[in-house]
Amino acid sequence: MKALLLYPHFPQSFWSYDRFMKMAGLKTVIPPLGIITVAALLPKDWEIRFYDRNVQEETEADWEWCDLVILSAMLVQKPDFHALISKAIRKGKKVAVGGPYPTAVPQPAIDAGVQYMVLDEGEITIPMFLDAIARGEEKGIFRAAEKPDVSKSPLPRFDLLDLDAYFMMAIQFSRGCPFQCEFCDIITLYGRKPRTKEPSQTLAELQALYDLGWRGSLFIVDDNFIGNNRNVKRMLRELIPWMQERNFPFTFITEASVNLAEDDELLHLMSEAGFYAVFLGIETPDQDSLQVTQKFQNTRNPLIEACRKINQAGMLIYAGFILAFDGEKSGAGDRIQAFVEKTNIPQPMLGILQALPNTALWHRLKREERLLEGDGASKLGDQNNLMNFIPSRPVEEIAKEYVESFWKMYEPQNYLRRCFQQCLNIVPHPERKQNMHFPAGKGLGLVARLIWHQGIRRPEIRGQFWRQLWTLWRTQPQAVNLYLGLCAAGEHFWEYRVLARERLTEQLNFDPMTIEIDSTKSEPILLKVG
Repeated sequence: MKALLLYPHFPQSFWSYDRFMKMAGLKTVIPPLGIITVAALLPKDWEIRFYDRNVQEETEADWEWCDLVILSAMLVQKPDFHALISKAIRKGKKVAVGGPYPTAVPQPAIDAGVQYMVLDEGEITIPMFLDAIARGEEKGIFRAAEKPDVSKSPLPRFDLLDLDAYFMMAIQFSRGCPFQCEFCDIITLYGRKPRTKEPSQTLAELQALYDLGWRGSLFIVDDNFIGNNRNVKRMLRELIPWMQERNFPFTFITEASVNLAEDDELLHLMSEAGFYAVFLGIETPDQDSLQVTQKFQNTRNPLIEACRKINQAGMLIYAGFILAFDGEKSGAGDRIQAFVEKTNIPQPMLGILQALPNTALWHRLKREERLLEGDGASKLGDQNNLMNFIPSRPVEEIAKEYVESFWKMYEPQNYLRRCFQQCLNIVPHPERKQNMHFPAGKGLGLVARLIWHQGIRRPEIRGQFWRQLWTLWRTQPQAVNLYLGLCAAGEHFWEYRVLARERLTEQLNFDPMTIEIDSTKSEPILLKVG
């Protein structure tokens, strides 16, 4: 079998870092770990060609060559995913699809003519698909009744990647999360019992990347890295000497629940292993909203204190926030802004709540007849889409708070101030730099472009940039590299906030004459929708 594995385009989004990628001479942020794991599950005698279309597109010769097209996609990749299906069908190629989007919402791919729906987790369903192919079956839907043992998961095909195209590499240690947040589809897709790989597996994956020549940042893509507390500590205790023996070739970033701050031993182990940052799902400082959405782990201890403890352990904080929870009171956007300013989280991801298919929220809203028409996924996948349900307060009020809050948080002076203060808040490891770890050969060019854009070209932030850099150089030199990386990322967010505002106002179908203008800013902000 000749299989063409394709990973669809990502649109411009909060996490795409488009401007940053161009400044760094890179193509995209992280590789598609799922589909290169799929590649490892395919028969050894198959011929495989793989393209991450965010790095390089396949050729017409590749389409003519293949017998089978294999696609994996998340919800945000929906447009290119369906375009690729259509092209394959037109060319008479067999198509197999999987991944989070078709698993959650399979019908659109079925309606498009896909022959093989390889859903849920591939360790179980890919062997089912391969057996069907061997029997000569022309189509099939393959689903798993249980969750696989990820300690049997194969080593991903890192060798298929163009390592020079990515900002960081990716591995996975666990799947699933023990919590019950109503809006979250992770527990729907992967369950509430976190399943982990063996420490030896993780070290083998790291060794494979090390042997391929990767040196730099590495994203552990678990949706809650600390979901299985005992096993993650086992892994970290073996990771630390492995890193020490190789002079710390990687720095790590991951996602975790806020209760990380309650475990001093875990914080220490992560610091010793080389973790420089963690993404937290804070969602909102409003305790009532946290109770409504069943995010109880965020109500046990003060959130500001939790952020302080994680900074003291040497880790930068990224965080997600959401507007439009049921029962949310007016001014939620202002309260999120205030929290961000108190904690100096540099890159708060602010989104509007979506009822993702098959989540507890989706089912509740469906019972209450509050879901809007469609499959629940027509415009989902990015952070700046209006909710796909009837909210408990006016849509216009939520949209106004979103646009105002996002715009103000990413106003250049505010953003740079938070980057600076966050770097000061971090207590660095006594023996190592606090390092974002740019890919080899990319750092100097990025810094040169950053100095041109923020240290010379922009008079409104030029002085602030140099003052803050000089202060860090004198008082916290271990964090200078981290600060420069955060500053460079600002170039993306200053473009993206304009796009976010345009997307929201377009969805509201408002009359442009009803926009009030804030004369203190260089560009108009949506202050009121009349």
